[in-house]
Amino acid sequence: MKRLSGVPRRAMTMVGLTLAWCVLWGSVSVANTISGLALSVLLLNAGRSAANRRVIRFWPLMRFARLVLVDLVRSTVAVAVEIITPTDHTDEAIIAVDLPHTGSEHTLLISGSITLSPGTAVVDIDASTGRYYIHLLHRSKREVTVAHARKLAEVACEALPTSSPASAP
Repeated sequence: MKRLSGVPRRAMTMVGLTLAWCVLWGSVSVANTISGLALSVLLLNAGRSAANRRVIRFWPLMRFARLVLVDLVRSTVAVAVEIITPTDHTDEAIIAVDLPHTGSEHTLLISGSITLSPGTAVVDIDASTGRYYIHLLHRSKREVTVAHARKLAEVACEALPTSSPASAP
């Protein structure tokens, strides 16, 4: 079994520490999650030499979390409205979105963030080109979805820099 290294392992550790923090407080709230993330970033960066430190950038990470949360709320409301209205306004489509080739470190994070939102799902990824195939509930939201996916990729790369060379698809 291949072992996770670098950024994915640190991200998983951050998630684990944040969850532990929320468990210690007895609830998962916005305040507990943000303070848990801040504490985990501090703990993971404490005691590491500047030469071998891959920095997790806190403010871009918070921007990424905000993007995902806002998208989650907006898309949940849109899908709920779609469900309760008597007329079916869905016009499903699968679109191809070319994202910057960021290496395998960001693939899971970006695809999970896109799929987390109701009404969208990553159905396939061409890792060699950075092309994501995304299922949309509403074809008319294609341009918005493409722009949002590119913004997610940009902020993810900013928040979690990697040692992999970033090249255009």
